Amino acid sequence: MDLLLGIFSAFGLSASAGLNAYIPLLVVGTIAHYFPNTLTLSQPFDLIANPWILILLGVLVVIEMVADKVPAVNHVNDLIQTVVRPAAGAIAFAASAKVVTDINPVLALACGLLMAGSVHVVKSAAVRPAVTATTAGAGNIPVSIAEDIVAFVASVFAILLPIVMGIILIILLALVLWWLWRRTDKTQTA
Repeated sequence: MDLLLGIFSAFGLSASAGLNAYIPLLVVGTIAHYFPNTLTLSQPFDLIANPWILILLGVLVVIEMVADKVPAVNHVNDLIQTVVRPAAGAIAFAASAKVVTDINPVLALACGLLMAGSVHVVKSAAVRPAVTATTAGAGNIPVSIAEDIVAFVASVFAILLPIVMGIILIILLALVLWWLWRRTDKTQTA
């Protein structure tokens, strides 16, 4: 059961890294630093809970949040984050409690990279361009704020309520698969 909870937690953290690279790392580090009984990080990931790293992550969160809300800069930020978010997702996945000790570290890093990368691609290649096109860019700031809130809430849920996070992820996966199936079915009948 602990392994399953760790996997749900890891997938939730890496998914939220696809929205904002630094929020899940800051949440993991903060909880591990202030509540070590709740979240224990294995080496070398215990460095995330170092106060200096937490300050750096806090600064990076602010920079990413501001950059994501400035027109034109947000597109450059998304391009840069194409590398950063999957890497952050891999670190968040691997840093999750007991996952590295119970799962091959390479597999853990790959799962985090793929999860965060997938969320980032959907965000930057599908959702954001659609929002920009349909709202002439006016919807980007509210959507960006919503993404930051979702990344924070998902990160907290992934650590404190991993079963809830697992259920949410399974439902979202089912909805995406259903949408893809419906889309494929409609193109074949047309």
